[in-house]
Amino acid sequence: MGNTPDAAQKVAASTQATATAASVAEETAPALTKIKVRKHRQRACDEKDAKGKLCAGHLKRWYDYPKEIERIVGPNAEIYRCEFCKTLYRPDPEQLPHSFTLRY
Repeated sequence: MGNTPDAAQKVAASTQATATAASVAEETAPALTKIKVRKHRQRACDEKDAKGKLCAGHLKRWYDYPKEIERIVGPNAEIYRCEFCKTLYRPDPEQLPHSFTLRY
């Protein structure tokens, strides 16, 4: 029973150190992500990691982007974000926007 408090203190200290390291890593991570142009009818991310492996995450329309991104892409811009690597994609300039409606 004498070893139990020491073991608990070691686990608590290691957990706290891990949490501190994670918060430091989030603060030092680059705030700016890569912005690319979607290819015609592209639905999956084509970004490669350091090993050359394709991300292939689904590109989802991003409506609630932060103010830093709004300054880069403009207000109310049509922007897509990869669900895995968080790479941003502008729409294909030759493709009609999804918000476009035909009126006769």
